[in-house]
Amino acid sequence: MASALINVPAKAKRGDIIEIKTLMSHIMETGYRRTATGEVIPRDIITSFSCRYNGVEIFRADLFPAIAANPFISFLTVATESGKFDFDWIGDKGFTETASASIIVE
Repeated sequence: MASALINVPAKAKRGDIIEIKTLMSHIMETGYRRTATGEVIPRDIITSFSCRYNGVEIFRADLFPAIAANPFISFLTVATESGKFDFDWIGDKGFTETASASIIVE
């Protein structure tokens, strides 16, 4: 079971640079390990992450097998208006997770 932790400032002044932090708890498997009998354990990773601010994509990352389990992603953006951040994680085996957070810009 995956779960997301999001840290977005509740308030900011217009034009402020703000930091957004996300942490996705997800059991990861690189696809390189083998079982005791020698069978390859299928890959199970988060392959992409994106963030939209009031519907406009502001950040995107493609992730690869070297990414750590429970990927932590931090990025900066400019607070331009009050609204909502929408976060999407997509992965192998049909994995999808979404989350959102709001900000008030004064």
